[in-house]
Amino acid sequence: MTVVLDAGGLLALEAGDRRLLAHLKGERLAGRTACTHGGVVGQVWRGGSGRQAPLAHALRHVATIPLDDALGRRAGSLLATSRTSDVIDAAVVLIADTADRIFTSDPDDIEHLARAAGADVEIVAI
Repeated sequence: MTVVLDAGGLLALEAGDRRLLAHLKGERLAGRTACTHGGVVGQVWRGGSGRQAPLAHALRHVATIPLDDALGRRAGSLLATSRTSDVIDAAVVLIADTADRIFTSDPDDIEHLARAAGADVEIVAI
C-alpha cells in the first residue's frame, strides 16, 4: 500500500497538512514512496518559491509518473467507461495499485472513477 496524491493532495502538502505529512513520513519509514503524475504537478506548480517552498520540498519525496501516451490512452478509455471528462483524475486512479490510498479533495469524483476502473483503493478526503 502506498499514498497517491491528486492536486488536492499536493495543495495540502503546500499548506502543511499535518495528517498528510504524517502519512508521507510513514511511507518513507516503511520504504515506500508516495506518487502522483506529471499532470497533477502541472495543475498546482507555480514555480516552487515563496509559499510553494513546502511543496517543492515535499515533491523531492514523491515519485512523479509521466502522463505519457499509454497512460493517457488508458485514462481516455476510463473516461469513456465512467462517462466523465477529467483526464487528470482518471490517470490518478490508474496509477494506484490495489489497497493504495488516494488523498484527494474530490472524493466523489475519484470514487466514481475507481468504481468504473474496478480499482480496490482507499479514498481519503482532505
